[in-house]
Amino acid sequence: MTRLGEAALLARERAYAPYSGYTVGSAIEDEDGRVHTGCNVENLSFGATMCAERGALSRMVADGGREIRRVAVVTADGGAPCGICLQSLLEFIPNPESVEIELFAGAEPTGNYTLAQLLPRAFVSK
Repeated sequence: MTRLGEAALLARERAYAPYSGYTVGSAIEDEDGRVHTGCNVENLSFGATMCAERGALSRMVADGGREIRRVAVVTADGGAPCGICLQSLLEFIPNPESVEIELFAGAEPTGNYTLAQLLPRAFVSK
């Protein structure tokens, strides 16, 4: 498991998912090599739920990061980030074909994908 994957695994252990039971941890490495983590935080009002990837992204921005170099996501089954999370990550990824998103089922790697592979028809303003 990569260092980034380990950070995401630890974040997943802190997730709050009393409704779905589906815990997610994410870690983002920024342009300075700093690692920012997030976990999903569910809410009874489901629309208020925060995904792990957007939590890590918010932490990165709050810590001064402006560019994503790598992302790791840990779930029980190796699931990929949702479309809203992928679109949110895109805002801080200059080249969607160059940034790897590492997926893990627990501590087991399930694949590395670029953002372009996971969100091939991204909404862009260019």
